Amino acid sequence: MAKKESKVTQSKLYQYYVDTKTATEYTRKTLVLVLAGGEGSRLKGLTKWRAKPAVPFGGKYRIIDFALSNCINSGLRRIGVLTQYKSHSLIRHLHRAWGFMRAEIGEFVEILPAQQR
Repeated sequence: MAKKESKVTQSKLYQYYVDTKTATEYTRKTLVLVLAGGEGSRLKGLTKWRAKPAVPFGGKYRIIDFALSNCINSGLRRIGVLTQYKSHSLIRHLHRAWGFMRAEIGEFVEILPAQQR
């Protein structure tokens, strides 16, 4: 007798997420801070002109995309990214790739650059 294969699609997972109210008030109100100021000294040539989180991975992705994607998939939609070391390319990437968040409903990826007094 053949075993039944159960297919779990993204839409089914999302529907489960909505139906079971997994997105609680805690996840909606949680503020995430991603530390993205690494110099990446062990990456040598890859970080000569950019911060470690801005290093390309697999063509169009950057290292920071994995952390941000995990936040989004966990229901965390209020995200602050703390930048420091050579952050220009990282800031440009965040504006282009993560600008789709809707601030009017409380979703955002906010860039928080280091400031010197």
